Amino acid sequence: MPFYEYVPLGDEACPECQGAFTVLQKLSDPRLTACPECGRAVRRIISAPHVVAGQAHRLKESNIEKAGFTQYKKIGQGVYEKTAGKGPGMISSGDD
Repeated sequence: MPFYEYVPLGDEACPECQGAFTVLQKLSDPRLTACPECGRAVRRIISAPHVVAGQAHRLKESNIEKAGFTQYKKIGQGVYEKTAGKGPGMISSGDD
C-alpha cells in the first residue's frame, strides 16, 4: 500500500493538516477530498518516493550472479572491470 501526501486548500488549516499530511491508502481507495480532522478541502500532491534502507545485501556480488546479471566497476575513463557475473573481464570505450 502506498503513502499519499495531501495539502489543505486555502489559508486556514487545523494542526493535523497544516502544511501537509500523509495517509497510507490502498491503490483502490478513493483519494481524500477533505481533512479527516477538520473537514477542510485537500488535494493530493506528488511527492518523492520513500526509499527503504537496509536492503544493501541484495546487491552483493553473489546475489547478482545468482540472478544472472553481470556487474562492472568503473576503473578509469571509459574502462570497466567485471566484479560479478559472466561476461568479458574488462570493457572499454576503445578511445585509448
